[in-house]
Amino acid sequence: MSTLYVVATPIGNLGDLSPRAAEILTSADRILAEDTRRTRVLAEHVGARARLVSLHAHNEAERSGLVLSWLDSGETLALVSDAGTPLISDPGGRLVDAVIAGGHDVVPIPGPSAVLAALVGSGFRVDRFTFLGFPERKGKGRAALLERVAGAEEPVVLFESPQRLVRLLEDLTTACGQDRRVCVARELTKIHEEFVRGTLTEASAYYRRSPPRGEVCLVINAAEVRATEAGSLEDEAARLARSLLAGGEKPSEVARELTRRLALPRNAAYRIVHDVANRPEGSP
Repeated sequence: MSTLYVVATPIGNLGDLSPRAAEILTSADRILAEDTRRTRVLAEHVGARARLVSLHAHNEAERSGLVLSWLDSGETLALVSDAGTPLISDPGGRLVDAVIAGGHDVVPIPGPSAVLAALVGSGFRVDRFTFLGFPERKGKGRAALLERVAGAEEPVVLFESPQRLVRLLEDLTTACGQDRRVCVARELTKIHEEFVRGTLTEASAYYRRSPPRGEVCLVINAAEVRATEAGSLEDEAARLARSLLAGGEKPSEVARELTRRLALPRNAAYRIVHDVANRPEGSP
């Protein structure tokens, strides 16, 4: 059975390429690359002589049939993005689906990831997190993302271009509050790697003074519920939810009301409403 290897490549420092990834690249018949010019540098670094084939967001659908024909003929292929792990805010998802549907093996070769590097360098508790990729620039999609970040009960990771970073930080400040903590990780693993940690207000001010360059990854810390009041706050929220539900309000409306009245994170409000709605009548 022919195989498509999904190979993670360095996000800046070539020394981060794993020996296994190098072995796959040097043994593959073809390397499917987001930008063949950038991948050529990596291929020459490891001595790979495979033919480089472009596969990016604009030609992925039409390339899939050709890739399947190569696999059907017994070739071994490697898929890479410009940097990091393919498919993570990069092309390749449709191709992987097609290859699996075609009966071929898909084998991930793990390695560098800007998401994980930013998380572990953030200083936040990251035993769980949410990754939302690049935010939309305007409209309902952006508003929904900002609302989701504002109520998140775990750190949220975003990508953004350096040109739009300050605007994003300002929008996040409006949505999440000026004291919400953030870590902006820039140029990870490169010579000018930088971590800026602080509040959203502090980060906005810093990058207004020092316009950023290069690749940017943000980690916004989880929304905080007042720890000393968490128990009584949840009790109050449950009582209010029970009263509103008994009055005929829809669960989604009740959750919004809990968020508005008690400043609860949206996820916590929905959880409390769900618990109350599914609790047997008469139980405490």
